[in-house]
Amino acid sequence: QEQLVESGGGLVQPGGSLRLSCAASGRTFSLYAMAWFRQAPGKEREFVAGISSSGSRTIYADSVKGRFIISRDNVKNTVYLQMNSLKAEDTAVYCCAADRNFRGSSYITSLAEIYDDWGQGTQVTVSS
Repeated sequence: QEQLVESGGGLVQPGGSLRLSCAASGRTFSLYAMAWFRQAPGKEREFVAGISSSGSRTIYADSVKGRFIISRDNVKNTVYLQMNSLKAEDTAVYCCAADRNFRGSSYITSLAEIYDDWGQGTQVTVSS
């Protein structure tokens, strides 16, 4: 099982930026596809962004495309989510997830059921 620890959440004004980090404990992090999901109060969990194990491919939800950037550092075992031009509707708990089944260096999916391990999450609140 992979231990995932998120950080970087907080309170930010609309239009502001935050950078989330997700640190993984495993030695084979470079083989995992990684993703960020979020869940707002009273809403279902939704996919935000994903990155393949090699970092060569990224995918985004339409709601964040052009504003958020996912990246990874396979030396530091960390995946990042740079969030820009934040809106009130981005308010949610953000969790990272790892797919420990290597499916190819360019594989990435938005399907939550594919991911094996989940972090506890970090709260992001966008409010003036």
